[in-house]
Amino acid sequence: MAAAPVWSVDPRTGKQREQVAVEATAQEVDAAVRAAHEARGALADRSVRAAFLRGAADRLQAAKDHLVEAADAETALGPVRLTGELARTCYQLRAFADIVDEGAFLDVVINHPDDTATPPIPDLRRYKVSLGVVAVYSASNFPFAFSVAGGDTASALAAGCPVVVKAHPDHPALSELVAKVLRTAAAEHGIPAGVLGLVHGFDAGIELIRHPLVAAAGFTGSVRGGRALFDAAAARPVPIPFHGELGSLNPVVITEAAAAERAEAIGTGLAGSMTMGVGQFCVKPGLVLAPSGAAGDRLLKSLTDAVSDTEAGVLLDHRMRDNFIAGVAERTGLPDVESPVTPGAGGDHTVSAGFLTVAAEKLTAEGAYDLLLEECFGPVTVIVRYDDDTQAQAVLSRLPGNLTATVHLSAEEAAGEGRGAEILAELTPLAGRVLVNGWPTGVAVAPAQHHGGPYPATTSTSTSVGGTAIERWLRPVAYQGAPEALLPAELRDDNPLGLPRRFNGTLER
Repeated sequence: MAAAPVWSVDPRTGKQREQVAVEATAQEVDAAVRAAHEARGALADRSVRAAFLRGAADRLQAAKDHLVEAADAETALGPVRLTGELARTCYQLRAFADIVDEGAFLDVVINHPDDTATPPIPDLRRYKVSLGVVAVYSASNFPFAFSVAGGDTASALAAGCPVVVKAHPDHPALSELVAKVLRTAAAEHGIPAGVLGLVHGFDAGIELIRHPLVAAAGFTGSVRGGRALFDAAAARPVPIPFHGELGSLNPVVITEAAAAERAEAIGTGLAGSMTMGVGQFCVKPGLVLAPSGAAGDRLLKSLTDAVSDTEAGVLLDHRMRDNFIAGVAERTGLPDVESPVTPGAGGDHTVSAGFLTVAAEKLTAEGAYDLLLEECFGPVTVIVRYDDDTQAQAVLSRLPGNLTATVHLSAEEAAGEGRGAEILAELTPLAGRVLVNGWPTGVAVAPAQHHGGPYPATTSTSTSVGGTAIERWLRPVAYQGAPEALLPAELRDDNPLGLPRRFNGTLER
């Protein structure tokens, strides 16, 4: 690998700002992974790693102004959005520290011998242990929450796994700054700096997934890039878990009764959701099933007015801008696809929001219109006009897996009248999060959250947001007939660590 320079680039102008680093060589990737591997022991004490996570959050918050300024210079996402995202990232780190302190994630189960059972039960003690070094591939659109200190890193560290991050090329300078903050926090708790490695470059990302000491990987990005890494992870001599978030259309179904009841409000809400962050959210509603007829026309009128009032915005980089413009052109070039508000190029560096419309019958069978069933990253959505429930069901049956699926119901339908429950049942196989009378943009960091879905939304059944994200980096181990003196403290009868556990069938807290 050639050690090419890594530049910070201003997306508002497309100009290079400063050289940040050089792309990592194979030897440098190896050194980063080995340093992370050597740091595993420093994370063994749960109290130490919980304190580390809280310290990292405190230091990130203290550096807020500098970090937000650096992030905005490289992403053009704006100080308000970035300040909120940093706060979310700090909250997430502290939430995982609480999970580590509680200890329920270890899933301790103890069974004493029972000779009366059929077959007899020996002494069995089960809990979960850390996998090892985790490779994290940063996302472009969330430079804090899905990057160096984001959910994959926070959950892996909480599980006791050191991390090597492959920095995203859209915010390399910010990546270096955040890594420095985390390493400083680590040092304050006696944890080696190698617990958080950072490498730059495409080739470095390939070397990372292939490294024999990497035990698992987390990825957020495109279907093409994620699938290539997923295949590489599976092709290793020892395959590893690859938790990838690849792409999502996030379908929305609007019933005729809902449109008749509040067409204007739904149209305005859809406009706000699909243009939020210049349409660069992984949960942007990209396909909307709306009824034909007068109520649907009112909804489109509201959507047209709201989207027309949306200012042009800057995408994260010029490659994304070019892909967006080309993707819109390809879709609008299909016969009978209309564009009430045409999305596309704004100024020299911006894009304008818009939406397309098409009759549902065009999408009920395979053909050229299948392009409309693929995600187009940026501020555009496709409105599919359906005549009846059968048409809507036919379109839904052709959709791939998604992060989210949404239905807008009338008040009566939400109360149990009509097909509300049936539509929820139709949407459930399509997505990991099903919403009623809301919008998918905005993913709360909460214990019950699930941010994942059937392929290609994700490559596993796990979540990358919320407390259960920690489960991705753990594996269960059972000890049979081990003398008490040899057991880990977590599995001893007297429970010296005070862990929640299931003891001879009884849940103890």
